[in-house]
Amino acid sequence: MVLPFALWGTAMAAMAPLVTSGGPLIVASLRLLPAGIAILLSLPFLGRSWNISQGDWGWFLVFTFIDASLFQMCLARGLAETGAVLGSVLIDCQPLMVALLARSIFGDAINPIGWVGLIVGLVGIICIGAPPEFLRHWLLLGQPVSVATLWNIGEVWMLAAAISMALGTVLIRFACRESDPVAVTGWHMVLGSIPLLAWHSFDNHWPLFPSWSTFEWGLMTYASLLGSALAYGLFFWFANREELTSFSTLAFLTPVFALATGGLWLGERLQPLQWIGVILVLVSVLLVSQRKRFWEPRSVESSVSPRGTQ
Repeated sequence: MVLPFALWGTAMAAMAPLVTSGGPLIVASLRLLPAGIAILLSLPFLGRSWNISQGDWGWFLVFTFIDASLFQMCLARGLAETGAVLGSVLIDCQPLMVALLARSIFGDAINPIGWVGLIVGLVGIICIGAPPEFLRHWLLLGQPVSVATLWNIGEVWMLAAAISMALGTVLIRFACRESDPVAVTGWHMVLGSIPLLAWHSFDNHWPLFPSWSTFEWGLMTYASLLGSALAYGLFFWFANREELTSFSTLAFLTPVFALATGGLWLGERLQPLQWIGVILVLVSVLLVSQRKRFWEPRSVESSVSPRGTQ
């Protein structure tokens, strides 16, 4: 279940240079369209049906707009326009939103251990990605920092992407009540890319077809086939079957994988505060996934030795 978040963490790093050279809309659409086609072509080999049940079409269209078109557009624009690392942190607050939605809609139980785990994970994400001057201020170790200077339009796009992803994680259960979740994932990618391609064709700020190098096209291929086709196929397959709060909390691991990738590929090294954030994220995943075991006392059966009669 961790694989989708590992692929997303590395795909974010691959997409970042592409949105500045080719445009966010073309990157968002190219991440969806080839991935959706690849998923649909794989269905016969997996013994699955292409059909979307007639009873699921209403929710499917809502799911397609929110999770494919809206989410990918917000994500790509956030990557292109964010000027602070805080933007990448905001998208990882969606497990909290999923927990609230799952609690309200599906009645998923979140005991105190689960809430503590969610908050610990959010603190860990902030330690990993928030600007140091912001953290020094709140720890009373630095000069006051204006919150307005830490926010720009990029962070707003990232927060919108987090909301879209949280809604999509919940909507998948309504969109495939009678349909195969893998087929729903493939079709929603293909159909969700069409509005993005149409919008990009009318945008005069970016070329219709990006002039990327072979290496850049390789990054786009990775972000599409592995960071989307495989990652989203697995994600929505698990989201339709697993308990949403525990599963979505694994999203806290996404920036951890991104940082690990930067260390291996780019020689980047974590700061001490980021290492603390990584540890907090791992503790968060443990607390949320095992919250029932930690909170509910185990029933201990008292064994009474039988008394013998003389």
